[in-house]
Amino acid sequence: MATVITLPQKGLTEESSVIAELYVKEGDAVVAGAPLFAIETGKATFDVESEVSGTVLGIFVSVGDDVRIKAPVMVIGEPGETFERPGSSAPASSGAKAPSVSAPVATPAAPIRLEDTPCFASPRAKAAAERAGIDWHNATASGPEGRVIEKDIAALAAGGKKLIAAKAAAAAETVEFEIVKNSGIRRVIAQNMHDSLATMAQLSFTAYFDATELFEYREMVKAQGEKLGYPNISINDMILFAVSRTVLDYPLFNAHFSDKEMKIFHRVHLGVATNTERGLMVPTLFNADLKSLNMISREAKELSRACRENTITPDQLSGGTITVTNIGNNNISSFTPVINPPQTSIIGVCSPEWRVRPGKNGEMEMYRAMGISLTIDHRAVDGAPAAEFLNAFCRRLESFRLLLAE
Repeated sequence: MATVITLPQKGLTEESSVIAELYVKEGDAVVAGAPLFAIETGKATFDVESEVSGTVLGIFVSVGDDVRIKAPVMVIGEPGETFERPGSSAPASSGAKAPSVSAPVATPAAPIRLEDTPCFASPRAKAAAERAGIDWHNATASGPEGRVIEKDIAALAAGGKKLIAAKAAAAAETVEFEIVKNSGIRRVIAQNMHDSLATMAQLSFTAYFDATELFEYREMVKAQGEKLGYPNISINDMILFAVSRTVLDYPLFNAHFSDKEMKIFHRVHLGVATNTERGLMVPTLFNADLKSLNMISREAKELSRACRENTITPDQLSGGTITVTNIGNNNISSFTPVINPPQTSIIGVCSPEWRVRPGKNGEMEMYRAMGISLTIDHRAVDGAPAAEFLNAFCRRLESFRLLLAE
C-alpha cells in the first residue's frame, strides 16, 4: 500500500514551511527512519524521516517551495504501484496509505545500498562541509542508515580533500559575481524587517551608563564562580537580568501592539537576538523575571547553542514580549535596532568604551562606559516614558549589586 508523506507541523503557530532540501529522488529505495527532506519553519530547519520502507514513487514539491502544513510531499510504495498525484482528475484516495488509480510509475532505480557512497547528510554536516570548503559526498558515512554526520566531515577535512578543483578555482578567478539563492531564513528575516519598518513609527534613543560595577562583578564571577558552581556569567547575561527586573515597572515596553489593542504582559518573555551562520534568530527566554541571574545565564547559553546547532524549535522562536540585541563585540558606539513585531520596543547593547567625566577636586577622570540604544514603536509609547525607562534601566546597571539584592 502506497504511503503519502505529508508536511509535518513543527510549531503550534506554523501554517506552512519551506522545502530546504530533498535528500531523495523518484525511484530511490528508502528505509524507515531515513531522512527524506528538510524543511525550514520560521527560522529553524528540520529533517523529516520516512515512516516506511519502500521506493519513492513520486515527489510533488521542489526545493524552495512554501508548502502548507499536512500537504502531500511525496509518496512511497512498491515499485510499479499506482498512486494519485495532487491536483489530478483521478478520484481522491480514501486515506494516506491507500493507493489510488493513476498511470503506473516508471520502473524505479535499484535500491540504495548502505555501503555505497552516501546519498544524504545531516544539515549540520553540510554546513560544516561548506565552512571547510569540502565536498560531503567524499565523506565516509558513520551515521544511521548511511548518513553523513558532522564528525565524518571533520575526518574528511583532516584528509585534505578539497571541494574546489584546480580547474574550478581557475574559472572562479574570471567570474565577476555569483548568484546565491536566498534561503528560507533570509526571506523570513527580510519580510519581518520590512514589515517592521513599514508598519511602525519607530523612534530610537541612546544613553550611556557607568559600567564599572558591571565589569567588576563580571571579574569577580570569573575568579570565584567556578568554585561556587556558577556558569560563566557574561555582561550580556547581566543586561538580560536587568531588563527582566526593570521593564515590569514600565509595562508599555513589555507589550504587543496592534491597531485595535495593546496586550500588556505580566511576565517578561525575553527575546535574545542570536547571530548564526544561517541568519539572525531570536529565541525566547520565557518568564525571565522569575529566574535568577544564574538561571538566565544558563538558559540564554542553551538557547544560543540550540540556534547555532539548528536544534531550536519554532515555539522557542516566538512569544517574546521585549527583545535584547547585543553587538558590543563589534566596536559600535550607537545603533538603531529594529523592533520585532508585534513588540513595542527593543534594547540594543553597544560596545564598552572609555569616556571622560569630572572627578574629585575638579580633575577629569576616565571611566568604563557602555551605550544602550532603545527603539520604541511611537504608536504605542511616547518619547518621555521611553526616556524614563532608558534612564531607569541605566541606573540599575550602574548599581548592579543593589539590583541583585531586590
